[in-house]
Parts: sequence; C-alpha cells; structure tokens
Amino acid sequence: MPASPTSNVQSQARETLLFPSGNDHCEAWLYRPEGLRPGQRAPIVVMAHGLGGIKQLRLAAFAERFCAAGYLCLVFDYRYFGGSTGTPRELLDIPSQLADWRAAVAHARSLPEADPERVVVWGTSFGGGHSLVTAADDARIAAAISQCPFTDGIASSLAMSPFTSAKLAVLAARDLVAKWQGGGPVRVKVAGETTETALMTAHDALPGFHALLAASGLSDADIRAYERVPARIALQIPWHRPGLRAKDVGCPILFCVCENDSVAPPKPTLRHAAEAPKGEIKIYPEGHFEIYLGEPFERVIADQIAFLQRHVPPALA
Repeated sequence: MPASPTSNVQSQARETLLFPSGNDHCEAWLYRPEGLRPGQRAPIVVMAHGLGGIKQLRLAAFAERFCAAGYLCLVFDYRYFGGSTGTPRELLDIPSQLADWRAAVAHARSLPEADPERVVVWGTSFGGGHSLVTAADDARIAAAISQCPFTDGIASSLAMSPFTSAKLAVLAARDLVAKWQGGGPVRVKVAGETTETALMTAHDALPGFHALLAASGLSDADIRAYERVPARIALQIPWHRPGLRAKDVGCPILFCVCENDSVAPPKPTLRHAAEAPKGEIKIYPEGHFEIYLGEPFERVIADQIAFLQRHVPPALA
C-alpha cells in the first residue's frame, strides 16, 4: 500500500515523500547532492517515466548521476501508479498526468533546498512529451530534457498494424462502457509481442521492457500489477501531439532522439524539435529502449549533464 501523505522515509541517499495532486498524492524520491548545507539552494530536476512506467524502472540511474553532478532530483510516480494513490489502479490519463507534472513542479519550487527559478523538467518516452508540454506552459522552467519522446500520436498510431489498432479501439470502447456502468476496468497490456493486443507491439518493445526490469532489479512478478492498464487510454493516444507545443518552449530544451525508435518515430520528433526556439538535438543510433542501459546510457547521460551545466549551472545559491 502507498505510504500515508505525511510520511517521510529515508532510503540511503534519497528521501521518499508524497505531494498532493488533485484529490490524491504522488509518491516521489528526493535526491540531494553532497555538500548541500542548510540555507543553500541548488537547481532541481523534476523527472518522470513514460507509458505505464514507474520510477523504479531505471530512473534512479539517471537521478544518481544528476545528483552527483550537483543537482537536486525529484523523481515521481504518476497518480494510480507505484506508491502513488488513486483509483482505478494503473489508470493512464493524459490530462491527469500533465496535472501531476504541474503539481511536481510546484512541490519542487516549495522545497527549502531548491532554487525555484532553476527548475528543470526531464521526461522520457511518453513523459518526454509531458516534459515538453510542461515547459511550454510554464515560462519559469529553466530548461527541459525530452528523451526518446512521444511527440506525435498520429505517427505512433500509424506505426502499429491496423488490425492491432482496431482491437485496441474495441477494448477501449468496452472499458469506457464498463466505467459508465460502474464496473471494473477492461485492461490491456502495455507491452506485448507483435501478434498480441497491447499498447506497444513493436519487435523490441517486450524484450526492451524485460531488459529494463532486469537492470532495475525487478522481476516479472514485481511489475505484474503495472503491465495491464485500463484500455481507455487507446482513445487518447492518437490525438495527443505534444510536439506541436515545441514552438512554445521558451527555455533551452534538449531532445535526445533514438534513430531506430520503433515506438516514438524519430522523423516527426525531429520535425517538431526544429521548431523549438532554443532547441538542441542529439541523435543516437539506438532503439527506444536501448539508451537506458550500458554504453548508450553513458553517452546520453553525459550529453544531458553537459546540457544542464551549460544552461543551469549547479553552483549552489
């Protein structure tokens, strides 16, 4: 069960806390850089995962490196996921997740050790689109990082077979009818084989998901609760085009694009990224799930830290 809203639990170099969002609470990890003394303030990176992802899926690896470079990090789970509260569990809802991002940024600014004018938003995959929208909506954001981002729902939907799309639409309609009738959710897998009905069915989706599990020290049993989500999200995804907001992002933003991305097609992402007034683009010869691990991870984290050091230096205030 999630911790109570008043709990603060120390866990090695990070603190686990909850902050309010809507009528519920999001669970987060707060990382503090070494040498941060009372009264000092540091820039803070607000971080969240992608479609159905929880913070345990390799986000600690990124946060630990940012923290070692001098940045506070607030890594949160969306409502309905992980240690966060809210029902139905594992509900994917774009407006709710964007509201969670706004709540996370507000909480980050309220922290006594955080510089409220040096807040960075970092999102990956579906969260990469959310970080982009958050930066577009909030002129106070100091910088943004959008990693292997979902930027164009139409392009992502067209990358899926029409047969799978049709089956998803049927499940989504059944889920909405169940909701209106007061029943439990009709669920669908987040990642599946190419022949299955799932939100992600690219050839590397299921192997990539399992690789993230293994690298995060989680088993299939640990994550089983999060691999099936209410199917209604399938009706939101095709119409969600966060890349269109790139032109509205006034702060520096780094787009980390995977050249062989089978989940978030790179061509529309590059087209949208070119519209960002202060956009920077890094392209990696990997697939959607590969930059979380090994040598690709080392390259992407080095580029991201260099970007942060140029635009939001970690010097304590």
